[in-house]
Amino acid sequence: FLTLARRYRARHRCIMVHVTSLPRNESGIETAISVLKQRFGERLQTGQSVREQHGHTTTWIENQPPDAVVFAQSTDEVAEVVRVAAAHGVPIIPFGTGTSLEGHVNAPAGGISVDVSQMNRVLEVHSEDLDVVVQPGVTRKALNEYLRDTGLFFPIDPGADASLGGMAATRASGTNAVRYGTMKDNVLALEAVLPSGEVIRTGGRARKSSAGYDLTRLLVGSEGTLGIITELTLRLYGIPEAMSSARCTFPDVESACNAVILTIQMGVPVARMELLDAESVGALNDYSKLDLPVSPLLLLEFHGSEAGVAEQAQTFGEIAEETGGTGFEWTANAEDRNKLWQARHDAYWALKRLRPEAEAVATDVCVPISNLAEAVTRTQVKAADLNLTCPIIGHVGDGNYHCTLLIDMKDADERARCEDFVTWLSGLAVELDGTISGEHGIGQGKMASLPKEAPTALAMMTAIKRSFDPQNIMNPGKILQPKE
Repeated sequence: FLTLARRYRARHRCIMVHVTSLPRNESGIETAISVLKQRFGERLQTGQSVREQHGHTTTWIENQPPDAVVFAQSTDEVAEVVRVAAAHGVPIIPFGTGTSLEGHVNAPAGGISVDVSQMNRVLEVHSEDLDVVVQPGVTRKALNEYLRDTGLFFPIDPGADASLGGMAATRASGTNAVRYGTMKDNVLALEAVLPSGEVIRTGGRARKSSAGYDLTRLLVGSEGTLGIITELTLRLYGIPEAMSSARCTFPDVESACNAVILTIQMGVPVARMELLDAESVGALNDYSKLDLPVSPLLLLEFHGSEAGVAEQAQTFGEIAEETGGTGFEWTANAEDRNKLWQARHDAYWALKRLRPEAEAVATDVCVPISNLAEAVTRTQVKAADLNLTCPIIGHVGDGNYHCTLLIDMKDADERARCEDFVTWLSGLAVELDGTISGEHGIGQGKMASLPKEAPTALAMMTAIKRSFDPQNIMNPGKILQPKE
């Protein structure tokens, strides 16, 4: 693993276009598909368009489609597919909605994509205990629509209407993470099919446990490399009595970051705190028909009682003024709040319009909030030095920020500069005691950078992977570098 990591950069200068393929088991794939076709009929598809839809299509990573797609409808069916694949040494690639950003659903060795989108039932709601049991194909929006009349909601919001199984597999978070945590904090228990086809249950509905290894959190964030999640028990929260949103403009990113640091240090229970640099604000104005001042901007949301959210907004306003903020406004009007946050969630598409002919290379890092101002400022300087278009948006309440590089993939020099930047950014995050990815995950895109952050832990990760999956059939070519 480490040998290939050291050689990766020199041998794959065009990483922004191509990803490594792995050896294919042609005879095993053909046999497994034949067996599964007899069992699943039209729910096994081998058409080119369907297969390409189940390879990576979201950003810059090359599409590597599976050889077949099975649309599973139950845990037993997932287990059956996995047992057939294991018997013939065929890769299995879990698929929810395909919204991940680091090539998680690609099939570099071919194989079978297991699409769980038809496993989309809410199984149990325990309102009195604030938890819910769902199948993995339920999306976050569908769950909250189902819960609408219960007075409860599920807060993890990565922007895309992702499947909850996929969100758990990639340890997703999003705009609400500063108050409600990430998926690792909100999955109480799960059911998964292991690479052998065995079904395992981890955790329970109790809010805490000290009974043995925490296998739930081992599988949350494993990106489908240890098993396929087929059921989840999730924490729920009461819908707040009141919500308010605020916005404030700053003269520079450093001033905005300083406001973030003071807000967190003072214990203001902010629910959302988003940073947009000037370039991002201009893009949102154009795409979502807003009239925000084209300068670094903080968007915030407060949850609580009517008096509480008003007090929180007022406190932030005082902090913003102290750190150079201007034009502070807040509102509890639902229509105004929704318009503002919808614009934030549409940021990816807004930013792509800055260079319509370019591809968007989305990457993220996360640092302690005390290092946030330095990290974002140095990131802006580095992008300018490399002459790259690099708008920055971040869930800065927990130190997580995103760069969306807009790259002409036909320009080899620009691709190389982009690669240099992404590699440098990972190094910066580690230097500042942070992580190379706060929420996008590793997948294919950041495998080469993982040794920077976890040089002494890679051996244990490798041992865990081999213990769970000795044949390396479960989403191979993700997180850990393939052997030389």
